[in-house]
Amino acid sequence: MKQETPTLQQLLNSASIKRRFEELLDESAPSFISSILAIFNSNPKLRECSPNSILSAAGIAAALKLPINPSLGFAFIVPYKGQAQFQLGWKGFVQLAMRSGQYRTLNSGAVREGQIKEIDFVTGEIIRGEKISDEIVGYVAYMELINGFKKSLYMTVEELLAHAEKYSQSYAYDLRSGKKSSVWTTNFDAMAKKTVLKKLLSNFGIISIDQKSIDLATALQADQAVITNEGFRYIDNERGAEQIVPFNEVVDLPEADDVDDENNPEDKND
Repeated sequence: MKQETPTLQQLLNSASIKRRFEELLDESAPSFISSILAIFNSNPKLRECSPNSILSAAGIAAALKLPINPSLGFAFIVPYKGQAQFQLGWKGFVQLAMRSGQYRTLNSGAVREGQIKEIDFVTGEIIRGEKISDEIVGYVAYMELINGFKKSLYMTVEELLAHAEKYSQSYAYDLRSGKKSSVWTTNFDAMAKKTVLKKLLSNFGIISIDQKSIDLATALQADQAVITNEGFRYIDNERGAEQIVPFNEVVDLPEADDVDDENNPEDKND
């Protein structure tokens, strides 16, 4: 007889999984587990996802010590084709970068027409102009390190839309169908801020061997991935559902097979 797959509620009631969250979050573990269930119960699409994928995405957020409440904008558990992805908000990138102690300033925001006069093609330096209208023409990210290194990155709205169409299957679907299922469609501002900031940090940020910098490196790689035993699996971009990017360390959360039956509630309804 085939063993029934444990529900998310049963997994979270497992002593081994509770213990792992307590190792990651100490006294904050119970409230974090409650937030997982609250998000799960409030999102019909997430209720269709694999419980293990939800648990693994939550595990990455817990390891990075980022809240998953969507209203806070730090980290998200996002459903896509029956699997839960871990996604970082732009606030999450700022939080992890600032924790490293290497950044004096880090920011991302919209640019109105006229605010950028030109960009030096040699240094990449942005030459500011005067705003001539409230129309948003692009987004900029800026970083300044404690050692004095400064860098900025600017992308036009057209470049950001092209990026979304290339890397997000859900946004490409929206364009074809006229529906609004992608975050790029429903919250372009947040995705644009995140994209320019992520590109800036990926190309010029501090990625070293100390733990706080490793947290940022992990977040950059885990963003928009389904977390598996083999690595980060990207199912909503051009890299393809079958490509898995290996990682050296992953959040060590038990799989469903590791859950003891006696730790599960008799009632298997969530």
